[in-house]
Amino acid sequence: MTFALETAAHPERLRRVAIDPVSRVEGHGKVTLLLDANNHIEQVRLHIVEFRGFEKFIEGRPYWEVPVMVQRLCGICPVSHHLAAAKAFDRVLGATPVSASANAVRRLMHFGQILQSHALHFFHLSSPDLLFGFDSEVARRNIVGVAQAHPEIARKGILLRKFGQEIIRITSGKRIHGTGAVPGGINKLVTLEERNSLQRELPQMLAWAQDAVDIAKQLHAQNPVLYNNFGSFRSKVMSLVRADGAMDLYDGVLRVRNEDGHILFDQVDDQRYLELIEEEVRPWSYMKFPYLRSLGAQLGWYRVGPLARVQNCDFIPSARAEEERQAFVAWGQGEPVHATLAYHWARMIEMLHAVEVIAELLADPALLSGDLVTSGVRQRHGVGMIEAPRGTLIHDYEVGDDDLVTRCNLIVSTTHNNQAMNESVRAVARDYLDGQELTEGLLNHIEVAIRAYDPCLSCATHALGQMPLEVTLLAADGTLLDQVQKSAQGGLTRTP
Repeated sequence: MTFALETAAHPERLRRVAIDPVSRVEGHGKVTLLLDANNHIEQVRLHIVEFRGFEKFIEGRPYWEVPVMVQRLCGICPVSHHLAAAKAFDRVLGATPVSASANAVRRLMHFGQILQSHALHFFHLSSPDLLFGFDSEVARRNIVGVAQAHPEIARKGILLRKFGQEIIRITSGKRIHGTGAVPGGINKLVTLEERNSLQRELPQMLAWAQDAVDIAKQLHAQNPVLYNNFGSFRSKVMSLVRADGAMDLYDGVLRVRNEDGHILFDQVDDQRYLELIEEEVRPWSYMKFPYLRSLGAQLGWYRVGPLARVQNCDFIPSARAEEERQAFVAWGQGEPVHATLAYHWARMIEMLHAVEVIAELLADPALLSGDLVTSGVRQRHGVGMIEAPRGTLIHDYEVGDDDLVTRCNLIVSTTHNNQAMNESVRAVARDYLDGQELTEGLLNHIEVAIRAYDPCLSCATHALGQMPLEVTLLAADGTLLDQVQKSAQGGLTRTP
């Protein structure tokens, strides 16, 4: 069987099956499958059907409003957008580096975000599939089912996330959509009482984060064939690394490895990302498709996020997480780990690293006292880049002399993974669904593959150029009054 990457021959003769919406992800997406009379799959696509338009309505706003505005892209990872925008406008203000206190508070905020987001995804969204089975009873596959069958696992997940949210509240003012980071620095320090309250909980959080890594590792050991092969394929990977090659989730330079694990690009400055990356638009999704310029759209796509980061770095600069990273790498037996489900294991290693870094940051006196903001020589352009929970996040702005934003480009983590998610969906459809009578459990296999990436679909829906649009006007009784379609090329078609 051959899977069509973009089109199926004679689609009018095929049966269409839709998974709409994809469940237990942030945002709204759907998957469509085209099948022949024998249930052989001719085409599979992941469609992102939301459109948010942040890149356009940021234009004309004062730059100091933007770090608060852009975090409304998401309620799960707002801190990532908040910090990436603040880092971009640090460049515009010439405030690089920011003060030691601003750096410490922002990093603490960021690692609190990594902790809460990874805990939410693993325990709330993915563990029902991993603990009960991909085709288990649908009414059981949720956090309530996990709490009933595995109360201790659910409790640890909930309290780990709560700890991360408390760090965000302390550093940014609110658990969701805070205001702690500003262009050039921060607007508040951490108090001694707040610091001490977090330190008291650290030993328990560290133990529970280690337990989470052990759970993920045991799942792989118990069913290595499934966890190695499900939705898997070879791919390039990209992430930020520290100048010495260490994992750095807050700052660094870009590195890309090929499918064999060899470095293709290294030490690429974040301000020069457009020399490395280009984006493509396809007419069936509101999410763009990034790729490496030098390799082209067909060969240049890559993966980001935990699976990329734990293998792209040379080491993790915290003892426990580095030990676990080495065990993860050893699982590949000398080859890069390309298994899509290994995202979960890598994600828990990062969560453990986050707790270790939080412990280090809480011992830093710069959290409690020091300069809040700095400034320098004003610039017109700035790029802010950060490793969000889901992968590399890029915010790129130009600002006029009147302090208003004139251009905005966002490439979010899920956008980087767009082609990879489609590849995983196709691999699962080929291996599990082709020629089979489709059931809810089989269709959930496709959702499991998508959920492994922890996609934030609402974050990722930014268009470039002309996009298709359909407008339908219905009467109060549901009667169709009018319908107009605009193609990706801009042409209009009205239904008679």
